Amino acid sequence: MKNFAGIRKEYSKASLDLLAVDKNPITQFSQWFDEAEKSDVPEVNAMTLSTVSESGRPSSRIVLLKGIEGERFVFYTNYQGQKGKELEQNPACALNFFWPELERQIRIEGIATKVDPKISDAYFQSRPRTSQIGAWASPQSTTIASRKILEERAKEIELRFKDQKVLPRPHQWGGFAVEPLRIEFWQGRESRLHDRVVYTKVNEVWRISQLAP
Repeated sequence: MKNFAGIRKEYSKASLDLLAVDKNPITQFSQWFDEAEKSDVPEVNAMTLSTVSESGRPSSRIVLLKGIEGERFVFYTNYQGQKGKELEQNPACALNFFWPELERQIRIEGIATKVDPKISDAYFQSRPRTSQIGAWASPQSTTIASRKILEERAKEIELRFKDQKVLPRPHQWGGFAVEPLRIEFWQGRESRLHDRVVYTKVNEVWRISQLAP
């Protein structure tokens, strides 16, 4: 068995002071996100989305944050894919951002709901045409015999909409918005004594506290 016990990294780039953070976690998130962008963090909007399967097992994958609407974190997907179906059955979910270049992590727990169809329409039609075709062509999360099937479906969709500059949004594709109930900011520190500040929503009010590492 390969042993990974010797892999270690000492964190020392910054600190996170409970008294210095913004009272609103969305503002704090935006500040950290801006800093990550300025630091050229690759795929800065990539986040792990964790859902609960029908059997009760956790299920995770990487998706892309596409915006913040009010206090809700928005991403887009195929509603008929695994994550779409799991969120329909159980809207409780978690998001996780990890930016190793800044030694930072943000954990978000909340409830997902579908965004307004008009918002999904607008975003879908802002995407590159090839991405629009891909959304139509892919029967996400279903078993297929080979990649050739996807390529053939993409050609069929291209031919079907050849006279349309912008494709209509397929009914099975759209956005989810995650309303956060708990947001934790983690800053790596020396000797594994990391800084952890958590915001918890109670009666629509954000409460802030510090956690031991």
